[in-house]
Amino acid sequence: MNKLVPAPWWSLFLLAFWLLLQNKVSVGATLLGLVLAIIIPLYTLRARDYRTTLHHPLLGVQYFFILLGDIIVSNFNIAAIILRPRKNIKPALIEFPLAISGSVPITILASTISLTPGTISAELGRDGRSILIHALNVDDPEATIQQIKQRYERRLKEIFQC
Repeated sequence: MNKLVPAPWWSLFLLAFWLLLQNKVSVGATLLGLVLAIIIPLYTLRARDYRTTLHHPLLGVQYFFILLGDIIVSNFNIAAIILRPRKNIKPALIEFPLAISGSVPITILASTISLTPGTISAELGRDGRSILIHALNVDDPEATIQQIKQRYERRLKEIFQC
């Protein structure tokens, strides 16, 4: 049973969520929900190999709200750039040196950079010690690096102790 349903609670949640989305309980919806509740955990099994420990979960909640605020502010900044009559943008490729280690914290940092409008994580360095970032409008690349280090990387270092 463990090989067929590797994450029973996850499967149960998926089935319940599927039935809620269907807005009715029928044989067809339940059968399809059961199939999805078995296939999705099997398909995502490899993603659960990356075990990590949150040493400061409350800092993780704080990180989420900081990121949410930054996404909102960045959306307005990008809208202002787009709506300006003279589009005087200064795009840049920035090599961001990583001070954190571990696949999960690095993935979260890269996702954070990509989620914030105006920046995107283009590539992880071959040695795994840097991220190539494309930024839409950068006056000072070094200031952008310091901002990301202080705003995000420092907090991830505290959350994951890496």
